[in-house]
Amino acid sequence: MSAENPYDSFLDGRPLEEILAATPAKVAEYLQAIGADEHKKPAPGKWSAAEIVCHLADCEIVFGFRMRQTLAENGPTIQPFDQDHWAKVYPGVPATLALESFSALRQWNLRVIRDALPGAAGRKMTHPERGTMTFQTIVETMAGHDLNHLAQLRRLAALTPANA
Repeated sequence: MSAENPYDSFLDGRPLEEILAATPAKVAEYLQAIGADEHKKPAPGKWSAAEIVCHLADCEIVFGFRMRQTLAENGPTIQPFDQDHWAKVYPGVPATLALESFSALRQWNLRVIRDALPGAAGRKMTHPERGTMTFQTIVETMAGHDLNHLAQLRRLAALTPANA
């Protein structure tokens, strides 16, 4: 695992844009399998399926801002965030609302990625906790982050009584 991308171990060799483009449909597929159990937590301190999708929507905002800041400024320092503090508003939010938001933001961010790569891949920014990163690192982190949370949703779908 690299210090720059804590999710690189989840990357599976597929093109990053392929992973990023496919994620909203995979989330929808798992949510359909999970159904009414979307707010059920698998264990104390763990997020429900709906909360995972809320987190994906929030992260899409963050990743989008980081990419745009990296493209617009020379060597910006980006703002980290505490996911647990952001998650305090998730309970009770319908997964469908979070998925709609995530899907729209992802389409918007994919436009930025497609327009920026490969030319901007090496543009640098600084993460206060991870050090110097590049635009490419942001995209790699997004894809690994997706795969991490898709695996969690897949496990929750498998635990749903109708699928067990």
